[in-house]
Amino acid sequence: MEARRFSLRQRILLWLISWASYLAISVIGPTLRYSVSWEEPPSPPDATYEKPVIYSFWHRAVFASAWLWRKIGIAVMVSRSFDGEYIARTIERLGFVAVRGSSSRGGATALLGLKDQLEQGNLVVFTVDGPRGPKYVAKPGPVLLSRASTLPMAAFYVALSDAWVLNTWDALMIPKPFSKALVRFSAKMRVPAEADDAQLAEFHRQLQTALERVTRFAEENVAQVGSAEFPIINA
Repeated sequence: MEARRFSLRQRILLWLISWASYLAISVIGPTLRYSVSWEEPPSPPDATYEKPVIYSFWHRAVFASAWLWRKIGIAVMVSRSFDGEYIARTIERLGFVAVRGSSSRGGATALLGLKDQLEQGNLVVFTVDGPRGPKYVAKPGPVLLSRASTLPMAAFYVALSDAWVLNTWDALMIPKPFSKALVRFSAKMRVPAEADDAQLAEFHRQLQTALERVTRFAEENVAQVGSAEFPIINA
């Protein structure tokens, strides 16, 4: 699909916003204190992610997620909108792979691109209520990709002990310096290649439930980061 064209004003704004976002993440990120928690034991035991897995998380947690998993080549579906463009430019500077498309435009092409990333052994992540919401409502992309790839999907959330919450559709969280950050991963779910529409709907429901469950757990326990139960990791 042909790349979207932007006006001169938009191109200037894209340059400013993407660099400002990158610098903010690069300055605040090193001060954050992360801990990682799992519903099922990871492999290896001290992992901060597993691959190849199809992960989903809420759009509002993108800031803290971007710093923790920088520079390891994670593939992320990013919309072709103006907002998607500055997000893509920001995360690419942090070492992510931006695969263009969304549920409303270029979705099939993007899913093929993500499937190719999985086949190369890479990690794939969906900001699953993006690009424009509604907030906390999961779209079906991860379920379709799990069926097409036969690889498992899982949910995660990053809660923050202290953050600025922006007045945006996703209530984007900008962590305050030296905040605690608790990452909670769900158990993995694998969609069979022969799954019919009814089964897809059931896995979509399970993904929504998993996202809500890990969000609730992380928010309720983030204050305990640094305790014996939630030790701080090197990020």
